[in-house]
Amino acid sequence: MILETKKTVFDQLDGQDVMRYTLVNDHQTRISVLSYGGTWQEFVVNEDGVEHPLIWGLDNMTDYQRVGYCLCQSIGRVAGRIGGAKFKIDDQSYQVDMNEQTHSLHGGNHGFNTLNFEGAFSQTNDSVSVTLKKHINASDDNYPGNMDVAIKFTLDNQDQVSIAFTGDTDAATLFNPTNHVYWNTTDDRTSLAQQKLQITSAAHLEFDDEKVPTGKELAVKGTAYDFNQAQPVEKALAQLKTENGGIEFDDAYEVAPSAAEPIAIVGDTDDKRQVKIYSDRNSLIIFTANPFDADKEDAHQYNALATEAQTLPDAINHPDFGDIVLRPGAPVTHTIRYQYERLN
Repeated sequence: MILETKKTVFDQLDGQDVMRYTLVNDHQTRISVLSYGGTWQEFVVNEDGVEHPLIWGLDNMTDYQRVGYCLCQSIGRVAGRIGGAKFKIDDQSYQVDMNEQTHSLHGGNHGFNTLNFEGAFSQTNDSVSVTLKKHINASDDNYPGNMDVAIKFTLDNQDQVSIAFTGDTDAATLFNPTNHVYWNTTDDRTSLAQQKLQITSAAHLEFDDEKVPTGKELAVKGTAYDFNQAQPVEKALAQLKTENGGIEFDDAYEVAPSAAEPIAIVGDTDDKRQVKIYSDRNSLIIFTANPFDADKEDAHQYNALATEAQTLPDAINHPDFGDIVLRPGAPVTHTIRYQYERLN
């Protein structure tokens, strides 16, 4: 077998073609990426001739627009919430779009997940890539700085997917992007009962009632938030409800950036397969949802687990959370890697 790439028109939106870029490796593992929103539409592995989807995708733009949830979309300039949609860079104050109460969420109303990117393939002996590019004017999304963004999705013959986000700006701005991927790596995919999660983390952030960080960190040890030992997500949700009446996970963990050690692992209780997640930044947000069925979502019957690897949220307003300022003449690349492994 040889590495393959395929480009097709996926759909139309607002009179523009939405392109689909498919990458296939020697094991017939494939990923597909949409030009709109930098959406990771497919991650499918082939186990003894049987295809297993690992993430959630949809078949047309009408469904993506209807479902929402930033489903497996690229998020930027800033993932998560900016409290009060306000921040300072070098003592200069900025106000960006409020799109959730008085806060800015996931880049505001004109974030990366609302843009239609231009894509181009590239390949090496061992991998295939598609790079999505866009020039974003400050007037487009109300952030300071005109920015060139590149999002490079790569699939290699070791069944590893990497997403590299590169930002280059002409004025100081913020850059804390991610992909809002939603997993269900189990065979039946109807719930999170068999969806296992492991996170190497000692603490998660305290949030206020509007899910904005207070600045305080909370130890996970001995709580429902502790995933240092892998456990089924549904079991942890039951423990959370007992502990504090919680109905979902929507939480930011502090992790140690590492190229060698995964920050988290998603797997299944049958131990058939797992995906190790690697990140060069200090946080992983997890979120439980059922994006496709409002009744089940309301009943807290979830079938999707989101993982967002990034710098701790609202970092610009909490100096010890990390530096997300992007400066002119100093492009930055952040990479998230996802390593599929078949276990039995």
